[in-house]
Amino acid sequence: MQGKGDIIVGLDIGTTKICAVVGEVTGREVNIIGIGTYPSIGLRKGVVVNIESTVDSIKKAVEEAELMAGCEISSVYAGIAGGHITGFNSRGIVAIKGPEINQQDVDRVIDAARAVAIPMDREVIHVLPQEYIVDDQPGIQNPIGMAGVRLEAKIHIVTGAVTSAHNIVKCANRAGLDVCDIVLESLASGEAVLTEEEKQLGTALLDLGGGTSDLAIFSEKNIKHTFVLALGGNNLTNDIAIGLRAPLNEVENIKKKYGTCLPSNLQADEMIEVPGMGGRKPRKLPRQILSEILEPRMEEMFTLINREIYRAGMENMIASGVVLTGGTSLLDGVTEVAEAIFGLPARLGKPQNITGLVDVVNNPMYATGVGLVIYGAKNQRAKNQSAKKFRIRDGNIFNRVMTRMRKWFKEVL
Repeated sequence: MQGKGDIIVGLDIGTTKICAVVGEVTGREVNIIGIGTYPSIGLRKGVVVNIESTVDSIKKAVEEAELMAGCEISSVYAGIAGGHITGFNSRGIVAIKGPEINQQDVDRVIDAARAVAIPMDREVIHVLPQEYIVDDQPGIQNPIGMAGVRLEAKIHIVTGAVTSAHNIVKCANRAGLDVCDIVLESLASGEAVLTEEEKQLGTALLDLGGGTSDLAIFSEKNIKHTFVLALGGNNLTNDIAIGLRAPLNEVENIKKKYGTCLPSNLQADEMIEVPGMGGRKPRKLPRQILSEILEPRMEEMFTLINREIYRAGMENMIASGVVLTGGTSLLDGVTEVAEAIFGLPARLGKPQNITGLVDVVNNPMYATGVGLVIYGAKNQRAKNQSAKKFRIRDGNIFNRVMTRMRKWFKEVL
């Protein structure tokens, strides 16, 4: 790895594509120097269903990124999504021991907040502090150095299925990569496409992928709610294949080229050629039929997500509107449908605040990959070292339990 800055790699393991983005970090600047993509075969709805196919796709994407960046990739920040992801809020309270709040007090209150019953088959992926309250004074972002008697923390905990998380790590390890951290994909996308003003005022980030649609609600610069809907671009493709009676591999191209969610914008005489199934002759069909399949499906997806926003009581926290990202957001008319369903302004989210290959990654498809690099850069700045939390090769669950017990005994003694 040559270069004056640290090399950080984001690996977006998606349902339709595997994407590796290489970034060089110097100070606070993230310079994108390489990118590699390859079709994803071994995943369904964000979950690994075929390890060998996934490993092969990861290797191909990483090789392409290595060639473009001119460096060897050994460790990555991997994205995770899927219907198994759940997020919930929690809070904890501790008494402050000394004259002022120190890092130990903050660690204790976070531990108190995360002391919730989590089933054995689930793993904590993120513990995200939302705000601290010192002696009934809310809205504090960093309480260290403040005087007080009682410290309270509100946090957001994101959990996922242990098996799904371990399968992603296993695939990366088999491809010869260490995993520095597993990151929720909607959280990573938010790092890449949202402005500070949007995070402060409140916005709903919607990452429309191939297998899942990930929602993350940001407000007061913190994440307030996460949700994964197990519907995405592949459901649109399947609906078109059934509606037009066309082969799946051809339908994806038809969707990208002619698909629109706005039937009213089409002329009545606009036609598309649809290949036949099983050697049958191609047919000419009105383009209107395609949009009549896509529009209700997109409306259904947005309605389900809107219902989740209201269920969580977050409808008043997204004043700045909705930001759409991910490959499916490129479909014509998606932002208009989103504005109609949510009753809020909507825009396409493209990676920003980066240098280097800006023209190449200036696309909602690469938001997660670029976001993983930015997340990794912030993570390394915070810890000043690469935290190898998920290196399965270095040890097993027994070793992790022993480490936790040693740490606990030190604190007690």
